[in-house]
Amino acid sequence: MGTTERTVRAPAVESARRSAASRKVIGAALTIAVPLGMWFAPLPLEINARHALAVASFMIIAWIAEPLPHALTGLAGCYFFWVLKIVDFETAFSGFADQTPWFLFGAALIGMMASKSGLARRLAYLVMLRVGGGYSRLLLGLIFSSLLLTLLVPSGIACVVIMAAVALGLVEVFGLSRGSNAGRGIFVTLTYTAGIFDKMVIAGAASILGRGLIQKMTGIEVYWSQWLLAFLPCVVATVVVIWRLVLWIYPPEKEALRGSSAFLRESLEKMGPWTPMEKHALVLMGLAIALWATDLIHHIPPAVIGIGVGLLAGVPGLGILELEDLKRLNYLPVFFTATAISMGEVLLRTNALNSMTTVLFAWMRPWITNVFSLSVVPYWTAFVYHIFLGNEISMLATSVPPLMNFAKTAGIHPLPLGLVWAFAAGGKIFVYQSGVLVTGYSYGYFEAKDLLRVGFVLTIVESAVLLLIVPFYWPLLGIR
Repeated sequence: MGTTERTVRAPAVESARRSAASRKVIGAALTIAVPLGMWFAPLPLEINARHALAVASFMIIAWIAEPLPHALTGLAGCYFFWVLKIVDFETAFSGFADQTPWFLFGAALIGMMASKSGLARRLAYLVMLRVGGGYSRLLLGLIFSSLLLTLLVPSGIACVVIMAAVALGLVEVFGLSRGSNAGRGIFVTLTYTAGIFDKMVIAGAASILGRGLIQKMTGIEVYWSQWLLAFLPCVVATVVVIWRLVLWIYPPEKEALRGSSAFLRESLEKMGPWTPMEKHALVLMGLAIALWATDLIHHIPPAVIGIGVGLLAGVPGLGILELEDLKRLNYLPVFFTATAISMGEVLLRTNALNSMTTVLFAWMRPWITNVFSLSVVPYWTAFVYHIFLGNEISMLATSVPPLMNFAKTAGIHPLPLGLVWAFAAGGKIFVYQSGVLVTGYSYGYFEAKDLLRVGFVLTIVESAVLLLIVPFYWPLLGIR
């Protein structure tokens, strides 16, 4: 980045920091004031329900304003549910006995295995080399690599980091500047696809949490393969649309960008031949994906598969994961997911969920009159909700429990409603809405307006695809 560009960006960065600091102060004040107000307010509710809503409001506002890390906020909320005698210990921390956070834990182990062994990067190089050189084919290679990594590395941020390492090498080979069309196109593509593919596959924390909350609140089993088949048309549409859209918005400065194939071959040569660790990781991850993809047949829970494969990776003879790797693993998303599920269970047990449902979703009842409106109204409602509640995990954690309760009271089948709502978390137009987008944006190759343009078009396209598949395709899968 040049001196002039740094000078132009500096005031904007400083202004953004001041704005973020102000929001944090206001958020911290609301995190204390609102729960206290609800605790003592003369609401027409049973005392336990009122107190549960007060603690839940602390968790929700803190997740929005982020004065504390999400996991710490969640643990504090569960502690308050217990120590204030709103519910017993088993209910307050019930999310830790749920399969969902342990599914995320197993997925994290598999992701660490793919990253540590070098398998994820090698596969990305191989896919892009097979697709071929030139800007158009490179973009397509980036998209397919991102989709493949979503299956192997269940973290959008990790996918961005892995793909960015490949992209930076390509950018260097092409001699592209940060303001170039090709550079913008490459980084917008790898960033947005990493943040949307993990909603079409139960791979990232958001889809794992969404699935877990739907199951917890309804008792309906949601299979990994069923989720993948349900959103397979969206995968195809996303691949085609983002490829053509980026080519149209960001045409390359040169007709053909040469040197990419040579760079990819050189990178593979530097990695050397396949190592035993890579081969072992490939076999184990192939086993996990095969079992997840066939869970409609054998009904083995995804958490059992994920943790089982993760534990196999720690067997001394395989030489993939060691004690030091487990120490470096980020357990906070697991804790956060568990506490979010705990909050939903407490609200359900204390009947506070009925009050939340009335406030949040009662207005949707007159609008959802048929299967077509079911595919549109929840999607755009969730899209708007996600703008105000930027973090997608928080968005799902705070909204899915009352949404499932709304489905029950409104006589709507909860599974299609929950799938549409969880999928809508992938529709983003602002950088702050996801850590994945922030990570991609931090490389400095595209502006916020670039994400806005691409994100808004894709959000409309995904809505149009849902309008077709929810009424006509999902019933064929038993989702109706």
